[in-house]
Amino acid sequence: MPIRTASAQWQGNLTEGAGTVRTGKGGLSGNYSFKSRFEEGEGTNPEELIAAAHAGCFSMAFSKALADAGTTPTSVETTAKVHLDKTDAGMTVTRIDLETVGQVPGVDEAEFQKLAEAAKANCPISRLLSPGAEITLTARLAS
Repeated sequence: MPIRTASAQWQGNLTEGAGTVRTGKGGLSGNYSFKSRFEEGEGTNPEELIAAAHAGCFSMAFSKALADAGTTPTSVETTAKVHLDKTDAGMTVTRIDLETVGQVPGVDEAEFQKLAEAAKANCPISRLLSPGAEITLTARLAS
C-alpha cells in the first residue's frame, strides 16, 4: 500500500502567525491560523482535516459494508464533527460525532443501523481515533 503524505508550513508565533497545509498530491491545500483553529477565523485547521478524513473513510467503509450485504447504496453522505476541548492534559480531541444519511434501495432500518455501526468500528480512521476520542454515530436512511 502507498504511504500517504501531507505537509504544513508555519511562520510567526502561535497567535499572530499563519501557515499553509497541503496534501501530498495537491488535492487539498489551505491556509490556517490561530483564529481559524481556536476562534471563527477564515481558513482551515487540523481538526477540520481530521473531520474530512473521518467522514471520507466512514462513507467508503459504510458503502462497502452495504454492497457486501447485497444492498449497494446510491449514496452515503457523512458529516464528522470534531470536538476540541481543553482538558487537564491540554487541548484534546475528545469526541467525534458522525452523522450519515444513506440512500440505499432495498435495505431495512435494522440492517442499515447494524452495517453503519460495523462500518464505524472497522473504518481505519475510526480505529485510529477511537482509543483517544469517543466516536458517536447517527445514521439515517434517506426518504
